[in-house]
Amino acid sequence: MYKQILKITLVIIGALIGAGFASGQEIYLFFFSYGLKGMLGIVISSILFGLVIYKVFMIIIEYNIQNYKQFLETIIGTNTKLKKRVIDVINIVVNAFILATFFIMIAGFGTYLSEKFHIPQILGSSILAVLCIMILSKEVKGLLKLSEAIVPALMLFILIIGCITIRNTNILNLKDYLITKQSNWFISSIIYTSYNMILIIPILISLKNVITKKGVTSIAILVGIITNILAICVYVTMVGITNIESLEMPISYAISTKFPYLQIVYGIMILSSILTTAISLGTGFIQNLQTSQKTRRKVLIAICGVSIPISTIGFSNLIQGLYPVFGYIGLLQILKIITVKTVEKT
Repeated sequence: MYKQILKITLVIIGALIGAGFASGQEIYLFFFSYGLKGMLGIVISSILFGLVIYKVFMIIIEYNIQNYKQFLETIIGTNTKLKKRVIDVINIVVNAFILATFFIMIAGFGTYLSEKFHIPQILGSSILAVLCIMILSKEVKGLLKLSEAIVPALMLFILIIGCITIRNTNILNLKDYLITKQSNWFISSIIYTSYNMILIIPILISLKNVITKKGVTSIAILVGIITNILAICVYVTMVGITNIESLEMPISYAISTKFPYLQIVYGIMILSSILTTAISLGTGFIQNLQTSQKTRRKVLIAICGVSIPISTIGFSNLIQGLYPVFGYIGLLQILKIITVKTVEKT
């Protein structure tokens, strides 16, 4: 049981600490830019992650949720035509968001290979597209195996650079360095959680056959604690970096200046994080489709094929422009999730 809890936790963490997280772009935008208050925002966001993930799993188990549309029907209701139309619209928008983010991960993979190793963008994107087809063909088992192999290494790397930074940083100087006039840090932390939950819920649904009520509490607590520690590690690693607001991958620059001997390892980690995110998104998108296994494979090949020619979309532009918008949309979803009645006994 404990082994299964750990596996599921790694899948969720893998989806959370994907390219945006590991690159530092998300942590900068939603937390670091708010100074020391952003650190408190990380704590709040981590707690909220645990609480919402717990409630979502309970809903999935108790109502035997099979796909995202059914999940929406459970939390919103279907007793009026308006609600049914709202569900259809939300389902379409969320699927479009998941698919767009999947395309961006393909683009990010190709872009990083192009910039660091001078591999043509189209070839780099093609490599990830093929990997996604191979892994996603194995459905949830493929996702579990991938997470077991990659996520622990990524977590360890982030933890190491965070600890080294803390050891080499004068904590007393942080207060002066991280002063900011921005005051909406609390809303920012909530937005970060809400848009991530839009992407994660379909993945949680895909895990419905490997979870039990007994393990839900442990999984939720572990996810909350781990995301909190890792986010703080990324946060402190960015301390001292000048013109950080103009950087597309702040952590990449921080490592190149603070830890040049770790650049190759970081390259492997960032590519791995992009891979785990792409696989998680692909799993969530396909899970939302109410189709046969044969049709799902055709869809998988189609979306991976289409992702290659459109892999020129900007990575940071998506995070800075699209994520906050969906964060506000996700707030409504979180409110509805909280109000759904479930039996809390295990």
